[in-house]
Amino acid sequence: MGDSVPQPKGKEAGSTSVHCPMLTTTNYTVWAMRMKIVLKVHKVWDTIGSDSAEDEKNDLAIALLFQSIPENLIMQVGNQETAKDLWAAIKSRHLGADRVREARLQTLTTEFDNLKMRDSESIDDFAGKLSSLASKSAALGEEIEEKKMVKKFLKALPRSKYIQIVASLEQVLDLNKTGFEDVVGRLKAYEERIKEEFMETQGNLLLSNGESSYSRRGENGSRGRGRNEITETGEEVVATG
Repeated sequence: MGDSVPQPKGKEAGSTSVHCPMLTTTNYTVWAMRMKIVLKVHKVWDTIGSDSAEDEKNDLAIALLFQSIPENLIMQVGNQETAKDLWAAIKSRHLGADRVREARLQTLTTEFDNLKMRDSESIDDFAGKLSSLASKSAALGEEIEEKKMVKKFLKALPRSKYIQIVASLEQVLDLNKTGFEDVVGRLKAYEERIKEEFMETQGNLLLSNGESSYSRRGENGSRGRGRNEITETGEEVVATG
């Protein structure tokens, strides 16, 4: 986010600061929408349609635009004398930005649709991937609805491990109104319970195997001692039983 800008004086002053959005190589469309509002708040949007460079409003508009673009771009367009020409110069250097944005959104959409959770992944890891895609999409001006995130999350889980909890959640929750973090929290609790049950099962199995091994060793020892006997004369004979 860009620097804080001066507040209008008197009745126009707001209770909070208005910040200029910072232009990047990928957010021109969203930047232009936000910057338009900033210029309107400061009552200088009309300068974008004016050829005059003689009033204070033009200077303020230029100052606001300068705060919202990177230094390397200022070096390219900084010689413009009117806010109108500066706005046009910025736009001309981002021709095709909409096409780039649409292409990147399409890539993100495809990645989102194809994303599946691997058996080796944790709930946290997979939820992080979905959240990352949602953040990238939002940065390009396209919000992914929370209900879409929830349904995608449940659908992408490995059925062999989570089919029971998914079926339960689909029955008891309204997925159109349930928050993404709520569902993630429920799945994390279920994941922990599965781990605990697995560890308990493994522990019982090891204990059972240990007891069986000890029992077999004892039986073998007893049979071994019973096979050979010592007679009263001191001679060892092999038992037949």
